[in-house]
Amino acid sequence: MRILLVEDEPEMVSALRAALKRHDMVVDHAGSLFEAEGFVAADSYDAILLDRQLPDGDGLALVPRLRSAKNNTPVLMLTAKGDTSDKVDGLDMGADDYLAKPFAFEELLARLRALLRRPVPMQSQFIRAGHLVLDVGYREASIRGEPLSLPRRELLVLEALMRRTGRMVQREALMEAVFGLDDEIQSNALDTHVSRLRRKLADANSGVTINGIRGVGYLLRETT
Repeated sequence: MRILLVEDEPEMVSALRAALKRHDMVVDHAGSLFEAEGFVAADSYDAILLDRQLPDGDGLALVPRLRSAKNNTPVLMLTAKGDTSDKVDGLDMGADDYLAKPFAFEELLARLRALLRRPVPMQSQFIRAGHLVLDVGYREASIRGEPLSLPRRELLVLEALMRRTGRMVQREALMEAVFGLDDEIQSNALDTHVSRLRRKLADANSGVTINGIRGVGYLLRETT
């Protein structure tokens, strides 16, 4: 899961980022409303954790802007404003849930899981290439109806490539799809994930191959 954390308190950011990463989530961080708007304009997220008290305004202002742009990403508000009226305001403005500080991380995680279980309108839930089918909503891959077990980063690579089947995907775009902006990434990390994915697809007779141009990018091509 890719999460956007919008929070300006360094200690809170550090704690939440570390905890979310332990649960295999890719975390991008924005410290202001301005930065958050840039992130959501440039990328898509499974959920947004949004603080209300930001340096350049009330974080709640981001929510109606998202909804007016037809962006239905689940938003969980994180705030020191825990009065009922504040919660009502947040929910009425389009937020999906509201958690008052201080909170236990276990509760935040449970609420986040609940939000991610809700159906989100999608243009297409399935992507197909060769004998391969990717369920984007549940991040599950299958070949001729048989599940293909892939770790999270390989699934992210596969999704990015399948969305542009037959076309080159530049390394920079793949890196953005697979890794968080603050992840410490080894120089060969992307190539390692692609190599493992390529081998699994070949072994499973998926009907697709992954070809690469050194230093430029990769493309997924149908062979059937």
